[in-house]
Amino acid sequence: MDFKQTAARWQDFSGLDEEIRQELIKLNDDEKSLEDAFYKELEFGTGGMRGEIGAGTNRMNLYTVRKATAGLAGYISSFGEEAKKRGTVIAYDSRHKSPEFAMEAAKTLATNGIKVYLFDSLRPTPELSFAVRELGAYAGIVITASHNPPEYNGYKVYGPDGAQLPPGPADRVIDYVNAIEDELLIKVKEEKELLESGLIEMIGGEMDRKYNEQLLTISENPDLAGEADLNIVFTALHGTSNLPVRRGLESLGYKNVYIVEEQAEPDPGFSTVASPNPEEHAAFELAIARGKEVNADILIAADPDADRLGVAVKNEEGEYVVLTGNQTGAILLEYLLSQKQQKGTLPKNGIVLKTIVTSEIGRTIAESYGLQADDVLTGFKFIAEKIGEYEETKEHTFLFGYEESYGYLIGDFARDKDAVQAALLAVEVCAHYKKLGMTMYEGLNAIFEKYGTYLESLKSLTLKGKDGAEQIQGILSSFRQDPPAELSGLRVVRMEDYQTSLSHLLSEGSEEEIHLPKSNVLKYFLEDGSWVCLRPSGTEPKIKFYFGVNDESRTSAEEKLQKVQDAFMNLPYINSVL
Repeated sequence: MDFKQTAARWQDFSGLDEEIRQELIKLNDDEKSLEDAFYKELEFGTGGMRGEIGAGTNRMNLYTVRKATAGLAGYISSFGEEAKKRGTVIAYDSRHKSPEFAMEAAKTLATNGIKVYLFDSLRPTPELSFAVRELGAYAGIVITASHNPPEYNGYKVYGPDGAQLPPGPADRVIDYVNAIEDELLIKVKEEKELLESGLIEMIGGEMDRKYNEQLLTISENPDLAGEADLNIVFTALHGTSNLPVRRGLESLGYKNVYIVEEQAEPDPGFSTVASPNPEEHAAFELAIARGKEVNADILIAADPDADRLGVAVKNEEGEYVVLTGNQTGAILLEYLLSQKQQKGTLPKNGIVLKTIVTSEIGRTIAESYGLQADDVLTGFKFIAEKIGEYEETKEHTFLFGYEESYGYLIGDFARDKDAVQAALLAVEVCAHYKKLGMTMYEGLNAIFEKYGTYLESLKSLTLKGKDGAEQIQGILSSFRQDPPAELSGLRVVRMEDYQTSLSHLLSEGSEEEIHLPKSNVLKYFLEDGSWVCLRPSGTEPKIKFYFGVNDESRTSAEEKLQKVQDAFMNLPYINSVL
């Protein structure tokens, strides 16, 4: 069936939602847009689904949400009545159609006899993760597109541990979703009937209180709020974090919290930023202006669904600089471990978890305290999976998990990256350094003096369409078959191939097994500890190149990073597509 036939099926459906019908009428005058809306089905992958809002099988709308949820309902039902009774928790963010999509998901599950706990208004993603665990639910759903542009929305699925589904269970859900032939024919009962029956139960304030109680447990020094006169600027970037972050800071006793008012209220258009992403320094523009007004010690910004946190602090010249995710992670980790060590609460079997593209300084810090650091594949669900594994085996005690893309987890009462937790701890770290007469930036420099300067960078190539996908695979194949022998005069001593699960020790001509799920990712280590990693993006038509180096001084580390990066990006495999 081609896109025109699929579009005609929708247009001929007598029960079609009127808003969607009107949009289809407009699409009939624009064949290219009609094709894009119907040429394929919006993919439900291992991370859920994400797409533009609108009419069509390749869009986020009530019918594609129902289809995804009907698939999830089939998966849950396959585990029997107990799983259905345990039910599913649903949360949503500030985006266009998020409340409507959340209710459609709730109605679809409840129509299938599955209990639903639906938040009464927008909530952070990590609170959804917490609620799944707190209620003993069998699954969770978050309606969010994280920090995508305003025209997008999305759908993420969580398991009984409160973590995003790992590949195995996710594949089973995908099979159930793909088995549904016609999304238009999925029937749902009326909201009023399902609420009255108790199959849909609204939750809110009590869960907020319990989540806040747990947030307070991550503080290593609760008295710091009264011992350091700290000025804090916070922006929610029009998302879900405004109330929980302010509530947590107030509960810990921080008084001088200045809100970026223009970005405090939920706004699905994200009207004050080009991108509501704290990884983009432009997102801090209003926070920096507010920081200068109040002489703030720290600026913090969460993305719309409050799972990523950005931090900005004053440098040596008194100008605000946005820290990288690796830098923030290093500061939080050093503080956590040093404080636990001082108090005698540092477990001997403690574990730090990071992704394969996250800075090696995390491993260096952990090992300096006699602890282990484990690498996992990119994606916080793999960190959560390890937490669950060690919780069961008791082999290690989880202390901290993070990824370079601004995601952090301190307390495992949530099982996804948590910007609310990270915000409270970052403020406490800033207060700690201020009490010592230091800025947080000086604290970072002290960490570099202690462990060496670690610097990282990221480059990417956007290669769209079928040809682009083939080029991305061609680049990876070329590097896999003919790895570089050296970069910038430094020998490549090890190649890790996560697709074959083998680590090739090139200098010794031997191999070791990698005990991680298979993934089309390559990582090269140089003789001085520098590294390069290649991976295709899971959400965009891109191939990403990560670089990491360390050296004694910032100047020498910056020079080395530039040289390694330039040498790599000038290799023939990459030059051929530039």
